[in-house]
Amino acid sequence: MPEPRELLRFAVVGLAAYGVTLLGDYSLKLTVFREKPVTALAIATVVSTAFAYLLSRRWSFAGRGGLGRVREATLFVVVNAGAVAVNLVPALVSRYVLHLSVPYVGYLTQEIADFVAGMLLGTLAGTAFRWFGYRRWVFPSAPPAGLAQADEPELVVERPAGPRGGQRDGHVLEVP
Repeated sequence: MPEPRELLRFAVVGLAAYGVTLLGDYSLKLTVFREKPVTALAIATVVSTAFAYLLSRRWSFAGRGGLGRVREATLFVVVNAGAVAVNLVPALVSRYVLHLSVPYVGYLTQEIADFVAGMLLGTLAGTAFRWFGYRRWVFPSAPPAGLAQADEPELVVERPAGPRGGQRDGHVLEVP
């Protein structure tokens, strides 16, 4: 069961990234990519993904990890490449399988179909994929205290008895 605070933070970052995607998609689609709406959505999604990584690493999943930053960023890119593909499937189906585009339908119908397919269905599917991928591969749970990672020395806390049989501050020993 995910920690509620982590899920809430993931949702806040997702909503902010969604805003970046929405703004980017319509900015590109209504200007330089009028004839390529799926390309506009793909570019907007990639930009919002970079934005989401920064917020996810620093805030949503700050208590997780333990992977090196390069490995973590690489896994983030891989998971998000999969999520972008998942995100684009409904838009591709809407435009090129169902032909919900001009001249087959009116302009308003086309725009509503693009929004529902790309911005709603695609985003929901991509978000579910990201949630699973981030928690499983990119920001895995930290190992329990006292367990060493593969390339880290093991830390052992030695707690000698205090003057009245109780415990006192331990000494940390590094075991190779």
